[in-house]
Amino acid sequence: MLSAALLLSGTACGSKDGNNSGNNAGNGAANGGNNAAGGAGTNTGEAAGGNNAGAGAGTALAAVKSAGEITVGTEGTYAPFTFHDKSGKLTGFDVDIAQEVAKRIGVKAKFVETKWDGMLAGLDAKRFDMVANEVTIRDDRKQKYDFSDPYILSKAVLIVKDNNTSIKSLADLKGKKSGQSLTSDLGDIAKANGAKIVQIDGFNQAIDLLTSGRIDATVNDKLSFLDLKKQRPDVPIKVVAETDNVSQSGLLFRKGGADLVDAANKALADMKADGTYLKISQTYFGEDVSK
Repeated sequence: MLSAALLLSGTACGSKDGNNSGNNAGNGAANGGNNAAGGAGTNTGEAAGGNNAGAGAGTALAAVKSAGEITVGTEGTYAPFTFHDKSGKLTGFDVDIAQEVAKRIGVKAKFVETKWDGMLAGLDAKRFDMVANEVTIRDDRKQKYDFSDPYILSKAVLIVKDNNTSIKSLADLKGKKSGQSLTSDLGDIAKANGAKIVQIDGFNQAIDLLTSGRIDATVNDKLSFLDLKKQRPDVPIKVVAETDNVSQSGLLFRKGGADLVDAANKALADMKADGTYLKISQTYFGEDVSK
């Protein structure tokens, strides 16, 4: 049995299984991080392709500036990172971060909402220039994509119904039904521990299935869980285990646009230096989630 530390080689979401919750859940979204609420249907620009789609190495930033906008892939159903508020407006930690990065680059952010399982394919297809969706930095992804410097740190947790007494550790997942996005880091943890995977669109859907008894557990992002409990303290779920390793997440880009990545890194560094990052982080989490 692999240890939790090995299993997490950088989890937290790569989607995070994302997907979440709290804020979205409070809006009536049944689904989650994949919450059904707001879903891709409320997409703010799915048809728009990435501005640097045809740009070669060293020209990505110029292409974005020429277009006056950077297209950003995100779920829109993964609170508090990216979700729709009660008025239907796209908001969230990653949305605010991406908008601020775009502002400091000198362009506007145009969001393209996409389910997590199609997010990387959408970047490959040049439907957007950047992904802002708490994407875990992993060695296998770094072989194909470029990441910004880390701007989110988190852990994966094992969540069960509050009256469950049979699952107390990741090892107890063997033979149990776990709700996971098929291509997420969190799903990999559940699989490695012998769980029977039940495919879900994201966090909120996993919680719905869990509370209704259709699954036994879900391995998910700690920050998403904390947000859900903040928004819905009476939801009958609990955390019974968490991984030891801390995962790092970054903004995701196609290879060949180092100047755009450098510009994003400078924007993130400046945001941290002048307090803008901390202000955004405290709005959604009450603390600095980059530490």
